[in-house]
Amino acid sequence: MKPITIAIAGCGSRGQDTYARCQEKFADRMRIVAAADIRPEKLEQMRKTYGLTQEQCFDSAEEMLRHGRLADAMFICTPDRSHYCQAMEALRLGYHLLLEKPIAPTQEECRDIERLALAQNRHVVVCHVLRYTAFYQEIKRLLNAGAIGELVSVQAIEQVAYWHQAHSFVRGNWRNAGLSTPMILQKCCHDMDILLWLSGRHCQRVSSFGSLRHFRKELAPQGAPERCGDGCPVYDECPYCAPRFYLGKVDAGQTGWPVNVLTPEPTHESVREALRTGPYGRCVYACDNDVVDHQVVNLELEGGLTVNFTMCAFTAHGGRVIRLMGTQGEILGDTEANTIRLMPFGKEETLIDVRTLADDFSGHGGGDARMVDDFLNLVSGADAAGEALTSISHSVESHLVALAAEKSRLEEGAVVTLNG
Repeated sequence: MKPITIAIAGCGSRGQDTYARCQEKFADRMRIVAAADIRPEKLEQMRKTYGLTQEQCFDSAEEMLRHGRLADAMFICTPDRSHYCQAMEALRLGYHLLLEKPIAPTQEECRDIERLALAQNRHVVVCHVLRYTAFYQEIKRLLNAGAIGELVSVQAIEQVAYWHQAHSFVRGNWRNAGLSTPMILQKCCHDMDILLWLSGRHCQRVSSFGSLRHFRKELAPQGAPERCGDGCPVYDECPYCAPRFYLGKVDAGQTGWPVNVLTPEPTHESVREALRTGPYGRCVYACDNDVVDHQVVNLELEGGLTVNFTMCAFTAHGGRVIRLMGTQGEILGDTEANTIRLMPFGKEETLIDVRTLADDFSGHGGGDARMVDDFLNLVSGADAAGEALTSISHSVESHLVALAAEKSRLEEGAVVTLNG
């Protein structure tokens, strides 16, 4: 079978470091034939790694789109607020899309992309990779099998981790809602999606509270400079010290994410220079960030099922923990420990080691590669059902819930009703 040809818009940590690398795994099924990025060094890496010519490399997604349809499918991995226009034009040109979340910043734009995809008969798979992980698929299997009876209530937490918050949401690309999107959408549409999928029910009402509590200028230690290391009085104690964090990683031989976000080819010298001149060397109390660092969301789903979700920056480790409570038992899952505890009432507890359920746990617990596999099957016609696990129609509701949560938060917790 002829491989699916791919054009990649945005060659950063998702476009280049995650999805492009799937070509190694699926060498006979996908072939990268075009790439676009505003950073020349990223294009040069793509050219060398995937044998692209200069004519196959473009200095922006818009420039690539102006050349018409160059491949069967496009992977859109550009900044959040670029997705809408790029996706709409790509669909008009006839591309199938692997679309990084969030789909778009507004309800109307999400719906526009869905409508155009249906009208053009094009597949749009949204990168809600958690559905593809062995962890959540096992929980879904247990729920479908009635292992805990009828699901009544869910508690879930996304542990962002203090260092990840500082890297991505204080210093990084997703720090400012006006430049990207609100954090409950950009980071947690994953969670809204997985909660809806596991329950198999639609959301009816939403309320939410949260704020930017800590990473603010007025909370900077006395005498702290605007850049880390420049004579900072708390250099040795601050958990958010950029040189200690990034240089410590590269000196330990860790040159992948998040260090390679600072510079394409991380060395002690190149990282030190990036910290001296770039955004990642700023003091966390002297940035232009405005997204929340903690938020809670309450959902009422069909049939009275209640969900409580917490997103918090102030955790020692990352990962997600979920507790699902049913009429006949309880499930407790921990992605960091890779365990699922099935606790049926009055019966013996079962501990499931998720690591025994799959071979590949790289990239969101193996979800990244499985999603690309699903997408390739869909575009090639190998998937007889003809619908992806995270098709655009499946994924839009998570965005509507996240946007409702942000509306509620801004309105001091007012209940927002969703109309389907």
